[in-house]
Amino acid sequence: MEKSKVLVVGGTGYLGRRIVKASLEEGHETYVVQRPEIGLDIEKLQMLLSFKKQGAILVKASFSDHKSLVEAVKKVDIVICAISGVHFRTHNLLMQLKLVDAIKEAGNVKRFLPSEFGMDPAQMGHALEPGRETFDQKMVVRRAIEEANIPFTYVSANCFGGYFVGNLSQLKTLTPPTDKVHLYGDGNIKVIFMNEDDVATYTIKTINDSRTLNKTLYLRPPENILSQKQLVEIWEKLSGNKLQQISISAEQFLASMNEMDYAQKAGMGHFYHIFYEGCLTNFEIGKDGEEASDLYPEVKYTRMDEYLKIYL
Repeated sequence: MEKSKVLVVGGTGYLGRRIVKASLEEGHETYVVQRPEIGLDIEKLQMLLSFKKQGAILVKASFSDHKSLVEAVKKVDIVICAISGVHFRTHNLLMQLKLVDAIKEAGNVKRFLPSEFGMDPAQMGHALEPGRETFDQKMVVRRAIEEANIPFTYVSANCFGGYFVGNLSQLKTLTPPTDKVHLYGDGNIKVIFMNEDDVATYTIKTINDSRTLNKTLYLRPPENILSQKQLVEIWEKLSGNKLQQISISAEQFLASMNEMDYAQKAGMGHFYHIFYEGCLTNFEIGKDGEEASDLYPEVKYTRMDEYLKIYL
């Protein structure tokens, strides 16, 4: 693989830290933005310093300082942004417009990968409020990138295992249930589950690939396209524990959203589209997309039985 100079913005985040690691492992000259706004957040600082020990170069820059962003971008060929876009953490997607302005002014970037890594927002124009804000804002960023003629790849990574697999896709917990499991409808809608480390690996694989230039890379490894019911069966087989299965109808699920706060409603809306509509798998990849496991068969992606073993 051609070696590049890669800048990661949001490198201390849930996915960003994995992208930094994958970039270093592939031998790219890896830069990580160090924002002064971290203040006294010692954990973020220590993570940045650990990246430095592994060979990453820390670059001081801030979204509130345009010149610093331009200078950071000028050091590299590839920019990957992994800032958070989920309501229950921080929702900063439109800050990327400042990054787009910096990339446009710098004029040297060969590829920009904005903070996507979930459902394809181009498929989500019908999404429920308030969760649709995430998709609308991602589309605002996409339009800005394309209007500025910045070369791009969008990565659609579907469901992160940490949020959807370890808990068998239950709400309000991250660990497996012990006695009963709630199924969305009949639990047979197909979903795509991903190990977060594999998301980072595929992301770094694509940065110099001409086949994904100005396209969306969909992460759809075939053995990880499973229904919720299949996921439960994998866990039952591993744990030896049979769970009581309770079906929640679409009407019940939507009605329960009325009692939730803003962030919870946003998340539940996304669950609705994934598990009742099948929004991850109900469309074919068109001419503007590629599938990661087809392009990179050398990646030995993690199957969900292997992913779940750590929860035993």
